[in-house]
Amino acid sequence: GLDDAARSQALLALVRRKGLELLPWTPELRQWQARIALLRSLDIDKSAASEWPDLSDAQLLATLENWLMPYLGKVTRLSHFSQLDLSSILRNLLPWPMPQQLDAQAPQTIQVPSGSNVRIDYSEQPPILSVRLQELFGLSDTPRIANGRQVLKLHLLSPARRPVQVTQDLANFWRSTYIEVKKDLKGRYPKHYWPDDPLVAEATARVKPRGT
Repeated sequence: GLDDAARSQALLALVRRKGLELLPWTPELRQWQARIALLRSLDIDKSAASEWPDLSDAQLLATLENWLMPYLGKVTRLSHFSQLDLSSILRNLLPWPMPQQLDAQAPQTIQVPSGSNVRIDYSEQPPILSVRLQELFGLSDTPRIANGRQVLKLHLLSPARRPVQVTQDLANFWRSTYIEVKKDLKGRYPKHYWPDDPLVAEATARVKPRGT
């Protein structure tokens, strides 16, 4: 049989050939990777350097010896890859206190005016916030993250969570498009609250705000 070192090298060669998809990624871990990539790219756009590590697939594949090799002791066949705690292995690559900074600057969720905490999707750039239109009443500008450096892309949804509009300029949407959209939504969802002035209206996650 192969000795441990030779077996580990063979496993690394396999991962290089087949790609990181051999490893047990979860959607949340892919989001974590994308959140770090976003903060890194914002830094590099500005100053060509970043304290955020490069955890892209390409870089991870190029450095398998450093981060994956130490965990391959128990892996003797392909199916064992699925038993690796990939989340812990990768999170070890982000030194303290960066995990706290990550949660502050690229949060998993953001609170909207209705009080709901809505998940941000980092799988695209700019990141996407899909939220029902009535939950944003009273909000004059598009939400930002990363200390104001990144404007989110809003996917505005109907009460049935169908797409109504995509925008990175909420102020302009309220000014120029809302009147048309409101007519259409009022026709389709007459019981819901469609105020004339969305900026002074109360945001709601319900059919109507309390007390109306």
